[in-house]
Amino acid sequence: MSVSVEGVKKTYQSPEGEISAVEDISLEIRDGEFISVVGPSGCGKSTLLSIIAGLDKPSAGRVVINGEEIHGPNGEVGFMPQKDQLFPWRTIWANVTLGLEIQGKKTKERLEHVRELLRRYGLGEFMKKTPGQLSGGMRQRCALIRTLATDPELLLLDEPFSALDYQTRLSVSDDIYTIIKQEKKTAILVTHDISESISMSDRVVVLTGRPSRIRSIHSLDLFSGLTPIERRNHPEFRSYFNAIWGELDESK
Repeated sequence: MSVSVEGVKKTYQSPEGEISAVEDISLEIRDGEFISVVGPSGCGKSTLLSIIAGLDKPSAGRVVINGEEIHGPNGEVGFMPQKDQLFPWRTIWANVTLGLEIQGKKTKERLEHVRELLRRYGLGEFMKKTPGQLSGGMRQRCALIRTLATDPELLLLDEPFSALDYQTRLSVSDDIYTIIKQEKKTAILVTHDISESISMSDRVVVLTGRPSRIRSIHSLDLFSGLTPIERRNHPEFRSYFNAIWGELDESK
């Protein structure tokens, strides 16, 4: 799935007047590509993601997915928020099939696809458990499988690992990266963690402070084919980290 962000701008009205959150952002994302977006706190990263998801409308510009301009939520787009948002009273099976239930798509074929995803990614034996019986990392895998259940082509991830401790984040980011690549999905990750962005992405997009513009785009072809953990151990990893860190520090 190809995504084109064309001159997107977003302004809000406040008692103090007009506030510009995003200013003239243009970006092309190729089919199957994994992009990370980083920037100073409050610069509008999540706002940009919401616009791409069709959950918010740009004040100017447009988002085009597979040649079609987005005017609202799109069934081809899956959104994974900061918290797993699993319902504690529902089983894991009932949670991961919730999207299919809401969309009226609980067909035999789709349900079997979800069972296969759970089995493939180590959750098959936990289908009858409830979220409280799972670790934080397992819950995040469930949240991703719930998103994948409706078979979206584009995945939008809004700081999905922020609630996890450091050690769990390392393990889960490796899991999520593997799942997304194996399922051949296009993905956009918003994160404040520079190491996370470098370890998971094909490219890292660095935004300026508000109103956010694209400051730079870092291609990570050097790490192609490596897992997130393997990338973190690569001798050039620190060089990319320092370059992005310096750009963010200058944007504060």
